[in-house]
Amino acid sequence: MTSPKVHPATAPTALVTGATAGIGLEFARQLATRGDDLVLVARDTARLEHVAQELRGRGVVVETITADLTVPAELAVVEARLADVERPVDLLVNNAGFGLKKRFLDNPIADEVAMLDVLVTSVLRLSHAALGPMTARGRGGIINVSSVAAFLPRGTYSAAKAWVNSFSEWAATEYRDQGVAITALCPGFTKTEFHQRMDVKRGDGPLWLDVEFLVRTALEDHARGKVFSIPSARYKAIVGLSRAVPTSLLQKFQSMGRR
Repeated sequence: MTSPKVHPATAPTALVTGATAGIGLEFARQLATRGDDLVLVARDTARLEHVAQELRGRGVVVETITADLTVPAELAVVEARLADVERPVDLLVNNAGFGLKKRFLDNPIADEVAMLDVLVTSVLRLSHAALGPMTARGRGGIINVSSVAAFLPRGTYSAAKAWVNSFSEWAATEYRDQGVAITALCPGFTKTEFHQRMDVKRGDGPLWLDVEFLVRTALEDHARGKVFSIPSARYKAIVGLSRAVPTSLLQKFQSMGRR
């Protein structure tokens, strides 16, 4: 963990998990562009420092925390940073995540538990750590990166993201009057490293979103106080249809990719 000298300005601070690639990296870049100081969390120290150096060049303060969110002691370090009232975090972006290519019974249970730890347990614990100081100050925000898969029957990944949606929707109502805005970002297929890490071929058709557009839309929706951010009319339509189409047909959507 590195902690550069804190400057005296009153710039807001955002903490982003999974900040060295894909959606998390784009969040970090767009937040830095608008002037937010950053706390970046990821497992790879070398990549963290590379990204931190890039973003410091934009005139913002950047801290880094190397942490594997499946390891309770390392997750606790991130919780402690969020709970630090002397260095308040104004926005938490729970972005870290991964998917599993194989079907449920073909995956080792340890892999399934690790995915649940990142997609659910870390979101729960980090949100809990952030909400205490935020509600005490009367301001703050959380963006939980979920997925359109949350609305579709797509195995344990879908089930975990459905939890993120439900939790975010409840928390947005529960803490709105205490000054905290909470948004669940529900991407569809996005042009990032996510699929490559699963050894799944990335597509390039009309359902594939540019990550810059995705994050820009999410930040705009969060600023407007929207509980759900579903970028693009195509995915809004898919979510709407998911409530009317039989489950057996929805399951065929699973073959098209993830997130």
